[in-house]
Amino acid sequence: MFYNDCVRQSELFSKTRREAPKDEESVNAKLLTRGGFVYKNSAGVYSFLPLGWRVLKKIADIIRGEMDAIGGQEMLMAALHDKRYLTATGRWDVGVVYKVFAGNEDEPSFNISWTHEEVIAEIAASYVNSYQDLPLAAYQIQTKFRHEPRAKSGLLRGREFLMKDLYSFHVSENDLNKYYQKVAKAYHKIFKRCGLKSIYTLAAGGEFTVSNTHEFQILADVGEDTICVCEKCEYAENKEISKLKTGDKCPKCGGAVMEKRAIEVGNIFPLGTKYSEAFNLRFTDERGEKKYVVMGSYGIGLGRTMGTAVEVFHDGRGIVWPENIAPFKAHLISINRKQKTEDRGQKIYDKLQKAGVEVLYDDREGVSAGEKFNDADLIGIPYRLVISDKTKNEIEVKRRDSDEMRTMNLEKILKLL
Repeated sequence: MFYNDCVRQSELFSKTRREAPKDEESVNAKLLTRGGFVYKNSAGVYSFLPLGWRVLKKIADIIRGEMDAIGGQEMLMAALHDKRYLTATGRWDVGVVYKVFAGNEDEPSFNISWTHEEVIAEIAASYVNSYQDLPLAAYQIQTKFRHEPRAKSGLLRGREFLMKDLYSFHVSENDLNKYYQKVAKAYHKIFKRCGLKSIYTLAAGGEFTVSNTHEFQILADVGEDTICVCEKCEYAENKEISKLKTGDKCPKCGGAVMEKRAIEVGNIFPLGTKYSEAFNLRFTDERGEKKYVVMGSYGIGLGRTMGTAVEVFHDGRGIVWPENIAPFKAHLISINRKQKTEDRGQKIYDKLQKAGVEVLYDDREGVSAGEKFNDADLIGIPYRLVISDKTKNEIEVKRRDSDEMRTMNLEKILKLL
């Protein structure tokens, strides 16, 4: 990881807010704003402040690890696209496209990236010649721009957002299907490592492909999607395409089907040869025949994953981050009524830092214990460590998801963390 493991709260760029912003309705937007994770620039557009950026980078690290494990090669593609890319596939006039005028042009000749199927297909056409060059898989983590008419729900539906998009290239539909299932398993691992239980859901293709696709849904009452899911085997279909309804028997195992609200955090698309044909992406097979490359596309919204975690893991006091994506592992709080307590806090902070423990140190002066505890609950770091006159030579330890408090020495705490 390439960020500081330890930060003093007195030096933190952002500050907590007592009141939720009046123009936000969703829990994730309210808590992330109040906790100093994000700043809303306009509807559907957020800046990620240092705390929020740490969370996003944790999610990105998890994604990179699992994408690399299935043969994905990371790259970064251009965000400014010539009009010819989308016109080649008939997607220039799709409603979500942000079009850009160059100089004094009367008509827009570029767009800013909303997806990259066209761009990656043209790039691949320069390097794929033979069946021996396949399969291939490449991914990026990049900002996407979509003119979302319903920009709401905080990070769950934005106009500018960070996305991981993976693209795969194959000699056949059969080879694509094998990799498709490999990606599905990797996605389940990613969301599990982020603390989220994902449900593999049959869905429509939309603007990407005419065939059915799959979504990864997280059950949540605030979700915009409704899925028909088996309570026994968790086979699921998006209600938009499903003929199932509550009370029906699951077509896979016979279990009871229920309709539930959910948030889509990822999707995978079998693209076929649509984009290969548009950009002449072909390979020569073993018999010397030219064939179009079969493609797949696979997306995960990083900000949406972050927002979903907040929607799922919070209480009346604030966020309760899953450990793997929390901005820090521990929140050290010094109740410094005496100079010796402050000095001891500095020594513990130094030792935690030396041991490689990610820690946010609340060293703020003139702030009451109650305010510090409230801020700690709002920010939601997994472990709270408190030193005060009362704790003497030990440290009070409390998990964010528990009301139990224990006291222990630093050596035990280092083992715990």
